[in-house]
Amino acid sequence: MSQAAVAEHDFGVDPAESPLTPESWGKLGMWIFLAADAMSFGGLLAGYGALRYGDPTWPIPSSVLGIQLTALMTFLLICSSVTMVEALASIRHGNRDGLIKFLVLTIIGGMTFLGLQSFEWTKLIFNEGQSVAKNNFGATFFILTGFHGCHVFGGVTYLSAILGRAVRGTGGAIIMGIVGAAATLVVIAIVSHFTSGFVAVLGALAAGGLVYAVANAIKAPAGAYTAHSNNEVEIVALYWHFVDLIWILVFTFVYLIGPRS
Repeated sequence: MSQAAVAEHDFGVDPAESPLTPESWGKLGMWIFLAADAMSFGGLLAGYGALRYGDPTWPIPSSVLGIQLTALMTFLLICSSVTMVEALASIRHGNRDGLIKFLVLTIIGGMTFLGLQSFEWTKLIFNEGQSVAKNNFGATFFILTGFHGCHVFGGVTYLSAILGRAVRGTGGAIIMGIVGAAATLVVIAIVSHFTSGFVAVLGALAAGGLVYAVANAIKAPAGAYTAHSNNEVEIVALYWHFVDLIWILVFTFVYLIGPRS
């Protein structure tokens, strides 16, 4: 035994422990993922800026894009961040029903965002003639917003799985993850067909209602999270807040800032 260990034993000092626990490993893993993902988005935004700066034919965003619609989408994501905060606060106070309610509201916010984005893309492609192959603007716009949309879809699926864990453990996570992903895809497909913002909102509300109904149908007396064990909820909250922050940057640079004069 080393002298340091003997001294700790003699004086009643606990030996030093690693600050990393199974819970903190999960948070560390998410932070590493988010840091790498931030660099991916940073590269895309930098490429967008470089191409826009060097292209004198770059269109004014307000002449092509629906700024008011996208402002509504941004507001919905910000609201979904608020409901995510409330979901985490609820379970930290031992309020499982509050967690479920606010998770469903967050999921509805993500579904509505994707439905409205599907509406925007459909209009741009079929009414405005925009595409990835048309010009630099189309290429960068669809790649950047599509990459972010994939993150929102992943977030809705992730949130649905956490909701499932909250109502029925691991089995519930699998069921709700599938239900959340499938419902979101149905909303996107319906909106693409009908090309209506109203249908996007109505479809997202209906899909969110389905998620809530399934969650209640499989709800067990106790879920995976308590006031003292809710690390997974905190981790998904980190991801969702990151997705929302990235969209604010995308909205600012792509939709609000025009080309150089």
